[in-house]
Amino acid sequence: MFTSNIGRLRFFLYSVGLTLAETVVIVICIVGTIGFEGLLNSAPGPSRQGMAGAALIASLIFVALRGNIASRRARDANGRRWILWAYIALSTVYALLQAGVLLVVKFGDPESIPGGLNLLGLSIFGLWCTILWAKPVAGSNIDELTDVFEFDGPLPAPAHVGRTTVPATSRTAAPAARVAPAPQPFGRPRPAGFGKRGI
Repeated sequence: MFTSNIGRLRFFLYSVGLTLAETVVIVICIVGTIGFEGLLNSAPGPSRQGMAGAALIASLIFVALRGNIASRRARDANGRRWILWAYIALSTVYALLQAGVLLVVKFGDPESIPGGLNLLGLSIFGLWCTILWAKPVAGSNIDELTDVFEFDGPLPAPAHVGRTTVPATSRTAAPAARVAPAPQPFGRPRPAGFGKRGI
């Protein structure tokens, strides 16, 4: 589980690391298919389909990895589900548009790059920051619970302990409730018989 500042730091490092790794993989996809020289000299269209397809598959894999990390962070902070799903959905759309740009871009013509791609990137970055700075809920970390409630005294005894002690006290109190025997008369007991002695 991601907790407090450690969770934020891990989410930040994992996200940055995955973004760098995605950039390297996309570069490898370009070099492994048509190369940078071929990309610069090729016309948009079918000649770039292999490169765009490889870049799209790689980007979708990294979207799934980032979505997994974001879901763990959102679960730790009990974040809103729509923020998480919006982050994953917009990241998927961005990956599709990025592959489309590689397919149709004309180098030297800035108008061939859609301006909405930058706005979409800013929206994804805003959702990412929202997930990053979400605070963990109380109860996800035992230290936060003790800081809030400040348990100083001993913990109360469980309920089953009290039930087990009740029969023991009733057994010890039972002999004390017995009725004491009647007092005996003082002196020697009188002998049984009829009338005076000798009669």
